[in-house]
Amino acid sequence: MTTASGASADISSPRDASRLVLADTRAGQAVLDGGWWPRSWDASVEVPALVLALAQRYGRIRHVMLSSATWGSGDRRLAVGAGAVRMGWFASQDGALAIAITDRDDQLDLLVVPPAATAAAAETALARAADPANIMRAPDILAAAAAPGSAKRATGGNGDRRAAWDNEGGSTAPDVSADLAGAR
Repeated sequence: MTTASGASADISSPRDASRLVLADTRAGQAVLDGGWWPRSWDASVEVPALVLALAQRYGRIRHVMLSSATWGSGDRRLAVGAGAVRMGWFASQDGALAIAITDRDDQLDLLVVPPAATAAAAETALARAADPANIMRAPDILAAAAAPGSAKRATGGNGDRRAAWDNEGGSTAPDVSADLAGAR
């Protein structure tokens, strides 16, 4: 596959299979649908491969939303295969979260592991994000993966589900996503 910038990327190749991990099913309390570990912060290179991989499971992806403060680019549309995907850039969106919208209006919330993360931290974070019983928000997962002893702190100290509120705003859990080794 060739992206709009001419670079080649294929998240479905065996070597990249571990860079996208999706939950088998989404339980009622789950906060995320899985996790993604891009190789760079260049959306024009990374997003097309993600969209193609998600489309294999969920059908056509029509819109992807990312943090404008974290990602390079700003393109309103990106070429993906024979089509295109609309891009949304939001300063208020956490850099640890990518949101994809399908043609059926299903919302897929994905943890974004920073490209410079260590393999061990990335694997830990991806596994947690793909756990259907996960109640942690994306930045809290990154913090827990960077410092395994901080998992209790990241869930609000007692595993209280209210501390892992949804991805649209409030949480009483601290936002410590920058703690992940290698974060941008």
